[in-house]
Amino acid sequence: MEKNLENKYAVIMAGGVGSRFWPVSRQTFPKQFHDMLGLGQSLLQTTFDRLKQQVPEGNILILTNADYIPLVQEQLPQVPMENIVAEPAMRNTAPCILLAALKIQKKNPDAIMIVAPSDSYIENNTQFQKDLKTAFSFCEEHPQALMTLGIEPDSPNTGFGYIEYLQGDHDVKKVAQFREKPDLETAQSYVDAGNYLWNSGTFIWSVDAVLSAFAKAEPELFQLFEKGIPAYNEAEETEFLAENYEKAKNISIDYAVMERSKDVYTLPVDFGWNDVGTWSSLYSRLTKDENSNALVNASLTSREATGNMIKTRPGKKVVVQGLENYIIVDEDDVLMIMPLSADQDIKEIRNNAIKKYGSNLS
Repeated sequence: MEKNLENKYAVIMAGGVGSRFWPVSRQTFPKQFHDMLGLGQSLLQTTFDRLKQQVPEGNILILTNADYIPLVQEQLPQVPMENIVAEPAMRNTAPCILLAALKIQKKNPDAIMIVAPSDSYIENNTQFQKDLKTAFSFCEEHPQALMTLGIEPDSPNTGFGYIEYLQGDHDVKKVAQFREKPDLETAQSYVDAGNYLWNSGTFIWSVDAVLSAFAKAEPELFQLFEKGIPAYNEAEETEFLAENYEKAKNISIDYAVMERSKDVYTLPVDFGWNDVGTWSSLYSRLTKDENSNALVNASLTSREATGNMIKTRPGKKVVVQGLENYIIVDEDDVLMIMPLSADQDIKEIRNNAIKKYGSNLS
């Protein structure tokens, strides 16, 4: 057995709704439980399989909405029920990460954990495993470090937050500051500068480091969850969370801890990452046919049709003529056809459809 393997833990955040991927992603069945890439596995399943290569399966926790527990159990039957944690209310990333860290610390005070979203796509798993090993080793050697994986930008993307780091000879860089999602001109200046990365939302740290950071930066939030330590990993946990979780501040881990701590580091990585946040971002990563059409499950016959993003149920036959740069999604009772450039309008379109046809479309 690899040295210190039993000290490695993973937390997969799987509670989001993913409304920008409507009509596939809905409240009752959000995108992390779908095979968005046509690989035969959901995003959650691929995330779990990626992490279990370095983290024992019994040390992987899934934090999700209480309504999604049956979906997690169905897709990951190997995960013990005590490792599936139901969040009684939606409270952003900081409360769920704090809860997970306290639960893990109670089991193993020497734990080092990775926190990962359930819905990212990583093209080069071999490189990801190398980078994760580097990150784990750094946090073992620097027990107070808070680390995030930073993605080498390949374009001036305005949809991501950025990490500015200090130049140096080491693979791991000291973070200078986090930057909010920029406008296009600012994003281009970040890419040109060469020491800015996309914020992937993937973190590695010791439980001691992140809990110390929470205690300093968010004492009220920390004290709220600290009260539950006797209940964590016990039958009483459900009752404690039902009474207290909704009292937690609705705040992200970036605002709560990362932007206010001193020992923050980043590892610049390039393993073909995509946050699978919008239809256009999914299109950018998928393999295209000879006419630059990206297909998920569909079987396409086309004429003068280029640059389209097409997703259907497996084996659906699609015939398209004269469309360029469109999204075509056939999902259950909804057929959506719209310009790829307008995918930022999907939330509004979704809301209008719900008003017209009813909440079953949400």
